Amino acid sequence: MSNTTVEIPNSLKKGPIRIKPFFNAQRENMGLEKYGMVLFDGVSQEEQLACLERNGIRHYITGLNEFAPELKLLDPEVRAAKVKAIRDIVSQLEKDLGSNVVDPADENFWDKVKTLRPDNYEFWDGVSLRISNEGLILDPTREPMDMVKLCAIEAGGFSLVAKSYEDAQSGSVPVKFYLDKKEDTMATVTETKKIKNRALSELQKLFDKNEKKLYYIAKVIDFNSVQYKSSTPNDVIYDNMDKYINAQAHEASVKKAAQKFLDTSKLDMETLKLMCLVKDAAFYKFIATKPDGFIYHQDTNSLLGKNQAEIVEYFRNPLNEALLMEISKKVEKYWNQ
Repeated sequence: MSNTTVEIPNSLKKGPIRIKPFFNAQRENMGLEKYGMVLFDGVSQEEQLACLERNGIRHYITGLNEFAPELKLLDPEVRAAKVKAIRDIVSQLEKDLGSNVVDPADENFWDKVKTLRPDNYEFWDGVSLRISNEGLILDPTREPMDMVKLCAIEAGGFSLVAKSYEDAQSGSVPVKFYLDKKEDTMATVTETKKIKNRALSELQKLFDKNEKKLYYIAKVIDFNSVQYKSSTPNDVIYDNMDKYINAQAHEASVKKAAQKFLDTSKLDMETLKLMCLVKDAAFYKFIATKPDGFIYHQDTNSLLGKNQAEIVEYFRNPLNEALLMEISKKVEKYWNQ
């Protein structure tokens, strides 16, 4: 039996919920990020509910369609629970919006639904969100259309709004707003702070007690690994890693950056050094990827592996020590400049 739970909108039980602006000082937004704004002052942005068209049939992303393709992929038990939740909400909305009473358990349920039928294009075409820098309050327990919008947001029906603060932080596509579920948002913020603080504490320990390891960690984490040499001041490395952990470098998420620093700091010195060697050897063209997708040593044409992890294991093998020493000598010549 599956232990997977099915989420339904928190507002069914908690009343008003707020859509808030999402600020990311490290992501450029026409300079507005410097002023804590996501839109120009006095401007609002409106977006219609997303719609996909397949074979001439429109599919709106509503979160209220039990026939949606994504539901078909669910475990049968989970899907059944999700369908029940959808029908409960649709039944209430039908009553509120059109005085149409439909029993969620009716085997002909969707035949009796009028307003929220998936093919009621006139209704779904009219669903939209208009939001300004002040955000927006939805009260789905009092306003039926707010429930419709909330379900659509949680299903991904509006690109403007992430369905949670965590999704706004980690999403690859920038968003201007997020759905603020207070408990979830605070938990995410607190969790991020804890991870960041642990990473900063580990950074300080390494700076104080193991500068060589910190040097290797910086080379592994930083895209520009070749900037770090034996002569690089430790304060520079510390400052760069502090910026990385605080998402002021190439990683936009504090949580991801801090966690990566912590995970990398747990690696042993041998692994870290081998990762650095592989990374810099690729930069200096001592090793290179060929058309077959594998990485080879340029001089001997020795096949090393498909990726960094495979090459690190290749060099751990005592049988490949001679080649490791040859590459190490060439790479460390740059490190010691």
